Amino acid sequence: MVQVTERDLAMVDWLGTVRLAGVDAIRWALGAMLGSAEPISTRKAQHWIMRMVEAGLVARARPTFQGASIVWATHDAVGRTPPNLFRQTTRHEVAVASVSARYLALGYSWQRDRRPVGVLDHQADGIATRDGRVELVEVELTAKSAPRYRLIYENHARRLTQEGISEVVYFCTVDADRIVTREADRLIFRTERPRLVSTIAFDKRGHWIGSQSDLVTPAQGAPDVPEIARREVR
Repeated sequence: MVQVTERDLAMVDWLGTVRLAGVDAIRWALGAMLGSAEPISTRKAQHWIMRMVEAGLVARARPTFQGASIVWATHDAVGRTPPNLFRQTTRHEVAVASVSARYLALGYSWQRDRRPVGVLDHQADGIATRDGRVELVEVELTAKSAPRYRLIYENHARRLTQEGISEVVYFCTVDADRIVTREADRLIFRTERPRLVSTIAFDKRGHWIGSQSDLVTPAQGAPDVPEIARREVR
């Protein structure tokens, strides 16, 4: 019988939040659960996955389009329907988990954004919170249309000024970063523009190519957490 620890359960809960994750994200999230800002080894991450599969808390598969194994929390573990691995959004969800895990390693908590409250509202990919700082996080593997960005950026600007959001952070492919930046320059008012930042973090297949330094903050325990330093505001 597999022994399940509180850390295991915390990891499974996190998987329930992000829905899908690759081994890379599991490495970073498990490191964070151990209080480390560094990932554990791939071998240890795979061993954890095997244990949780045996315990019935995690399932895994290797879709041909993904090129690597992905895992998710089972219905028995979190009470949710297993994800459809062939949805167009699968690669995006795995990329979101990669970003989420790296935030965890920096001492942030992670949660899903609230559901849209109207047709003009927008749900971001996640919210990272630490010491009163709230970051709205977006993962952009493919750029959207200009009219769509107008609606999204209007929503971002409103939340920056009215809902206590500290910063909106986009993690992009090269092509998406160019559009995200161009439309932000065009649509975001100058007083809020510096608080919407973008960084190139993924290749076209959704593999992480960024650096953890893109998310570096001062040592944990500092009284204030300033802007994630020093993403270039392109």
